[in-house]
Amino acid sequence: MTALIVLGVLLLIAAMAIGYVIMIYNGLIRLKNETDKSWSNIDVLLKQRFDELPKLIKVCEGYMHHEKSTLEAVIKARSMVGEARSENAQLEAQNLLTDTLKSLFAVTESYPDLKADAAFRSLGNRISELEDQIADRREMFNEYINLYNIRIAQFPDLLIARKFNFGPKTLWEINPEHRADVEVSFNQ
Repeated sequence: MTALIVLGVLLLIAAMAIGYVIMIYNGLIRLKNETDKSWSNIDVLLKQRFDELPKLIKVCEGYMHHEKSTLEAVIKARSMVGEARSENAQLEAQNLLTDTLKSLFAVTESYPDLKADAAFRSLGNRISELEDQIADRREMFNEYINLYNIRIAQFPDLLIARKFNFGPKTLWEINPEHRADVEVSFNQ
């Protein structure tokens, strides 16, 4: 009878251990999927911004003959976004595109006719809205990445994470040179 009780207790402990492992694994899967989903949500907005840029550039071209380098920088950055394959390359290209857009909007301050153009205002507002939404989604993305990275690094989750090859993910960061203020000059 005692052997039966010991066996029952051991089976109960084993079942609880297996249940705990399953619970940790499922939690890690949930966080991994949340990070992937948050990246996809950002990607949707980035695609919308990517599609809007040619229209904005076309409107600006008619006004900004002297600012060809700014427009070319935006076009080049947009091209880099389209060519980026890895997640890190996407992050870098998107950061560059954000910076060139800031420069473009700063330069347009020197062109009152352009600022007054209805098409430019509409596209500029649309891209500004997208930029705000992208910033919000980046924050959410980083939150999920942070939670995921914490979970795979803390005990006992790290044992399960290592066993099932859950590796750390990269936070969305900008390059230090992209943190510098955009120089705005009103001299023509």
